[in-house]
Amino acid sequence: MHKLPRYIAKYLALCLTLAIPTLCPAQAEPLTELVWLTWSDYTDPNLISEFEQRYHAKVRQVYFDADEMRNEMLLARDGAGYDVACINGPFLNVYNKRGWLAPLTAADVPNLKHIEPRWLNAFAGAEGYAVPYLWGTLGIAYRKDLVPEPITTWRQFFHPAEALRGRILVLKEMRETLGMALKSLGYSSYSTKTSELAEAEKLLLAQKPFVKSYSYVPLTEKSPLVTGEVWVTMAFSGDGITLHGLNPNIVYVLPEEGSNTWVDYLAVLKSSKHKSLAMRFIDFLNEPRNAARLAQYINYPTPNRSAEKLLPASFLSNPIIYPPRETLEKSEFYRELPPDGQKRRISLFNRVVN
Repeated sequence: MHKLPRYIAKYLALCLTLAIPTLCPAQAEPLTELVWLTWSDYTDPNLISEFEQRYHAKVRQVYFDADEMRNEMLLARDGAGYDVACINGPFLNVYNKRGWLAPLTAADVPNLKHIEPRWLNAFAGAEGYAVPYLWGTLGIAYRKDLVPEPITTWRQFFHPAEALRGRILVLKEMRETLGMALKSLGYSSYSTKTSELAEAEKLLLAQKPFVKSYSYVPLTEKSPLVTGEVWVTMAFSGDGITLHGLNPNIVYVLPEEGSNTWVDYLAVLKSSKHKSLAMRFIDFLNEPRNAARLAQYINYPTPNRSAEKLLPASFLSNPIIYPPRETLEKSEFYRELPPDGQKRRISLFNRVVN
């Protein structure tokens, strides 16, 4: 077979390349970035990876470590800069009034049909704007090998034994810390009465020398509760299970006085430029199999009733994850307070922790 001279073959190949650009490899489309404002260590990273692959997207998580911090981050930009936010129930109505949340319907998030109705409308502003993510309680985690006696009450936490001086972590969260101080005194955790708040402030100030820091306990092997630098901390129920897995000497207890029952929701920000993708993200997390995986990874109960059917009996019967009814009856749902009462509580809390 007669071959063309090499220089002619190269010339013809160049002409074909210029004339038919579709023969060249197409440049990959850039990933769409979805920005999620959330707590740290609050999802299954494998689920995030699966969502990213399915929708050719990148989920960038931006973290806050207190409700007040999330509020400040959103206020600083008037609700802009994020696509999805993890929001505690009482703040949904506040955010709605500011016009920060995009409406959500069953057409936007078809897997809403799997959510237990009582969680959809547990808080004003939730229905039609947010989808329940997880729920749980607040309690105490402590080192049973280090504390002088078992801790079963909030009273022991806020009026600690001398051995615990400088060994306690307290959440820098007004609702939780002030609320549980009130609870330990026999009052509602949402009291706004001046006399009851004064008692709670006195109790918190007396506890202060025992507090190593007002912060959230890390959920890693370097956590001060794991290493023994700290002996007692406030902790959410799922975190208690995670910490026990890191050190079997860590015990989690839901105090006898009761607790707060919280629900976290996922909502799409009205300012989002990727609302459709944000709604697919929320819908993806509520596919029953995914919701069941998430609950087991985080160790919190799921509001997804179809997902509960996929969970093992050992998970559903764990009293830390699903507390007994009598304990839940002593607990209170988070709720919005009148502005004047909220202002008094904020001032009190700032005097204690700052």
